[in-house]
Amino acid sequence: LEQDYFLLHVFVVLLFLLRSYFLFKTILFDLDGTLTDPAAGITNSFIHALEYFGIEIPSYEKLCSFIGPPLPSTFEKEFGFTGEKNDLAVKKYREHFATKGLFENTVYEGIPQLLQALKEKGFELIVATSKPEQYSVQILDHFDLSKYFDFICGSNMDESRSKKEEVIEYALGLANNKNKETILMIGDREYDIIGAQKNNIKSCGVLFGYGSKEEHQNAGADFICDSVKDLQDLLLG
Repeated sequence: LEQDYFLLHVFVVLLFLLRSYFLFKTILFDLDGTLTDPAAGITNSFIHALEYFGIEIPSYEKLCSFIGPPLPSTFEKEFGFTGEKNDLAVKKYREHFATKGLFENTVYEGIPQLLQALKEKGFELIVATSKPEQYSVQILDHFDLSKYFDFICGSNMDESRSKKEEVIEYALGLANNKNKETILMIGDREYDIIGAQKNNIKSCGVLFGYGSKEEHQNAGADFICDSVKDLQDLLLG
């Protein structure tokens, strides 16, 4: 009996060590739809741009579907804008966003507590967003979230490094942890999942943002969480 107890104890210790080894050490977070709900600021900025061109404003639900992808690709795909017209549309969008839209935003309930818990456990936390890095820093500073992150990575103001896989690649280059087996990308749209796959890291789709369960499943997410609580359970057990 004593020998059986000893073997069981050894097994439990080994299981704990294996679990610790395979735990995620570095977490990449999307911003819009993952840390904060940006709907008001983004939709109002699109309305400002579209009104300039005299275009009929889509429904609120349709405007919300624009949250996630880079601006130029949205104006091209949804409205056929190319070249200088596309550049002007982005400029008009930012006229509103840079002065008002930035802060027409709310932090999802439970996110500050989750980030605090992760930092206390020694996780390396990084923001990886297609939003311009300059705006991302301002938003996170405004909501007192910057203090939780080792790096804040976004696109450039000239829209270079705007594809999600490019932002993730940039973030991984800055990360102190280089073991991709222990790095996880968390986001609310398929772009986050696909970007993670292209960089050979695991991904988690969250359903409290703007992507559906089907979207994440079709993109090949490794994990899907319904709520911030589910996310905390996944990361901290």
